[in-house]
Amino acid sequence: MPAVNRIARSTTLSTAVALLLTLQAAPLAWADRTTTSGESKDADGGRSGRTMYVQTKVQTTVNGSSSTTETGTLSSADTNWTPPACWYEPAFSPKEIQETVKLWRGLDGLPLIGGVGELVGDLLDQRYKNGHPYKDYNLDKQGEGMFWAAAVNPNRKDDPEASACDKPPFWVDNGETPDEPLALTPQVLAEYAYDELPVPGTEIEMKPAGATKVNLPTWIWLDKAKFKKISVTASLPGTGLSATTTAEPVSLHIDPGTSDAQTYPASGDCQINADGSIGEPYADGKANDTPPCGVTYLRSSGSDGAYALQATVTWKISWTSTTGEGGDLPDGTFGATQDVTVQEIQSVNR
Repeated sequence: MPAVNRIARSTTLSTAVALLLTLQAAPLAWADRTTTSGESKDADGGRSGRTMYVQTKVQTTVNGSSSTTETGTLSSADTNWTPPACWYEPAFSPKEIQETVKLWRGLDGLPLIGGVGELVGDLLDQRYKNGHPYKDYNLDKQGEGMFWAAAVNPNRKDDPEASACDKPPFWVDNGETPDEPLALTPQVLAEYAYDELPVPGTEIEMKPAGATKVNLPTWIWLDKAKFKKISVTASLPGTGLSATTTAEPVSLHIDPGTSDAQTYPASGDCQINADGSIGEPYADGKANDTPPCGVTYLRSSGSDGAYALQATVTWKISWTSTTGEGGDLPDGTFGATQDVTVQEIQSVNR
């Protein structure tokens, strides 16, 4: 067969299998991701670039509470690492593949479809029925395994890496791990859970609040109730496979928004106290004390109006799994910016 024809047939088969996934995903492989709050989030199937994918069966559950409705998504402190954009997971039984072919062949009676249904059915049969590479949809192995298909991380469906999982469904026997780097594993579950961690916002308390004076120490702190360990468990129903990813706050970094400032400590890194709080609230009588966490501005913000002070919390990330595997993942960060107006102290000369 000429190379051009082989490429054309391969492309058409890939398209057919992609459509197979789209049509069959809803009744067969889609599941809600749930949280302990009783709310569920749908990880929609659909298109990412040229890749069609099924909605993942993986479910995530939040363990613990962030004590706030204001939550954010962690960014990896390692700029060379991100949670996975896609993976392969069990999706279709042999009977479901067979039923999909019948579904396609039954579409020819619909307007505008013409002979497309038979064409797609023939292409699917070439792969899944006629021994190239599967015979009779693997019906003789019903209950002994599944066809694994591509699923995309719903948080990263627009990432270019989401198109990396471009293989049509492939067979995996029960209890076996496919020889595929992007196959679902405990670590992939843990990395996906990383993307689901609902960390609290980082709007800091300040004294003076809103506006401060040149050379006047500004105290900064965060409520202990917000900054506790938070974990998310990602699991694949029916398999007993799950991984739990835990985030623990370790420090708050203060960037005053200008080089004309002095931070406390000098590094700008305020450690988490034993009770989970950060810094110390200002109290009367401490005007001349050095705050354990804070900033002194050395120049007014002037006509620019305000400095953009950024407060970023670093979270240490670890994971465990039902297989006994576990370890650390890159630290995560989440921050927010607040405007700080700095004024000159007015004095009267006599």
